[in-house]
Amino acid sequence: MSVGNSDWVTIALLRKTRGNRGEITALPLSSKPERYQNLTEVWLFGTGERYEVGETWFHDGILIFHFRGVDNIGAAESLVGCEVRVPAAERVPLEEGEFFHDDLIGCQVIDRTTGASLGSVSAFDDSGGAGNLVVGDNLLIPFARAICVEIDPAERRIAVELPEGLKELNRP
Repeated sequence: MSVGNSDWVTIALLRKTRGNRGEITALPLSSKPERYQNLTEVWLFGTGERYEVGETWFHDGILIFHFRGVDNIGAAESLVGCEVRVPAAERVPLEEGEFFHDDLIGCQVIDRTTGASLGSVSAFDDSGGAGNLVVGDNLLIPFARAICVEIDPAERRIAVELPEGLKELNRP
């Protein structure tokens, strides 16, 4: 399968082996635990290979994967560190007002008060709370409804109402 990076969605990161039957713990990247219940196949970026999912479950809040054909600790160890991805077409549906972080990348950020462009979203910093839009190289804008008042990924536009002093606080 020859596809670009944007054709994939990373849904988990494989962390470490669990037990001796080929089970692997994972860091889930979806806030919807049900996302993992009906997986039948995934692609592991690190190996680049397709894997059939035998089973997934949560144990004490930790996501566990067991892949068909990965039946011992040695086979599981070779997968540690891989990204678990699915085709972008298989993303879970979102609720009204929810957005995929990667859909925000490249959106123009407009100051609604002045109409001036602040730049485009270059990354999403998910370091806690609601996260921050990284605009250009170093402007961090909290991704909060009170600040990001109009979000339209289809039009590649986000209108913001910045608190006084936020631009100065974030710029060197």
